[in-house]
Amino acid sequence: MKFDAVKNSLIAEAKRAGLEEYEVFYMESSGISAQTLKDEISSFSSAVNGGVCFRCLSGGKIGSASTELLEEEEMRALVARAIANAGMLESDDEVEIFEGSDHYEKPETSDYRALSAAEIKEIALDLQKKTYAQSGLVTDGTESCAFCESFSVELLNSKGLYLRNTAGVSCAYVSVAVRRGEEAQDAFDFAPSLKPEDLSTLPGRVVEEAISKLSAQEVDSGKYDVIISGRQMRALLSAYSSVFSAKSAQLGLSLLRGKEGEKIAADTVTLIDDPMRHGAPVQTPFDGEGVATYRKPVIEGGVLKTLLYDLATAKKAGRTSTGNGQRASYSDAVTIRPYNFYLAPGTLDEGALFARLKDGIYITELKGLHAGADAVTGDFSIDSEGFMVRDGRICEAVRSFTVAGNFFDLLKKIEAVGDRVYFGIPAGFTVYGSPDVLLRKMSIAGK
Repeated sequence: MKFDAVKNSLIAEAKRAGLEEYEVFYMESSGISAQTLKDEISSFSSAVNGGVCFRCLSGGKIGSASTELLEEEEMRALVARAIANAGMLESDDEVEIFEGSDHYEKPETSDYRALSAAEIKEIALDLQKKTYAQSGLVTDGTESCAFCESFSVELLNSKGLYLRNTAGVSCAYVSVAVRRGEEAQDAFDFAPSLKPEDLSTLPGRVVEEAISKLSAQEVDSGKYDVIISGRQMRALLSAYSSVFSAKSAQLGLSLLRGKEGEKIAADTVTLIDDPMRHGAPVQTPFDGEGVATYRKPVIEGGVLKTLLYDLATAKKAGRTSTGNGQRASYSDAVTIRPYNFYLAPGTLDEGALFARLKDGIYITELKGLHAGADAVTGDFSIDSEGFMVRDGRICEAVRSFTVAGNFFDLLKKIEAVGDRVYFGIPAGFTVYGSPDVLLRKMSIAGK
């Protein structure tokens, strides 16, 4: 069945069941990926996935059911299952089928182009070949990958709302291993698209990073001024993103509960959530509940302006949804997640930022971050790597030291931020980004 037939069948069945408020949510995705090992394709996948979720208001409760089997008989059964599921819910949250926002932004015209399986394989193999050609130190364990993915979302409900969005992302990464004698190091980096200009610098960049870590030394324990690289700061932001969820706050799982309008970070800190960020490969004008999304400062000049809300948490707090009720797939429940979530850049270029640090450590890797980070307390203790900095210059590599601290305290101690934001690879509609950040007197446990 095509989606038009699916939605018509579900609407007809909802009317037969006497439902007055209901919603149909459809998502379809397709993707191709190829991964290499040595000089051949080690894995390849090509898949098309999709399905529909039906939600309805029955007995004062929202019930839902989903399926990927888009057949007439299944559509009738889907409505019946949603009604039955509503009767089994025990939540006291107020629920609603959303009638629609006043205005929805229009996504930028995307230059995304789905590539063929042959093109994806060729890109992955070419990256692998060029990575090995960078240095005789590149060794087994080096991998290259290229992929492209597109998805479309449609949402309609009994209140006359109909929304549709399509998006696509393509990306490549290299994970390189280098060896000199008995010592081995690795590095990872990616290209934000499969355009030649983005792919051309990737092999050299990632190999140079791995080689720079050879002969790394241990560092003495103590308090150090540090710069955390943008790539690692965005990883910290990802690990602690749940603390900005209104649901986490309402459940007592975030120390930001009751802190909206209060100073929680340094003046240098502005944290943005922007679903329509200019140049972002994945943009969405509405969330999984049909609420319009929009750019918002979550922290501005150190002040917590807002948590992230869906309809249920907003109603409980007497606020308006921020449009952050996402659905990862047609079968997933609504969860609060950010979109393009990033620390806003400052005015200092790399040279000026390191000159301001003068002496300290440049932290370029945080290992096992999610295992070493407690999102409830904010505490973290993470095995790290990086480089010593002397008189504003990056010097020898250092390894095997532990960075310990607290995320909420860290936000208060950010003295300066760089002028370039480093974004990661999108996961659905969510991607994290950060500039390099400078902090004073962080606890380092070394030798």
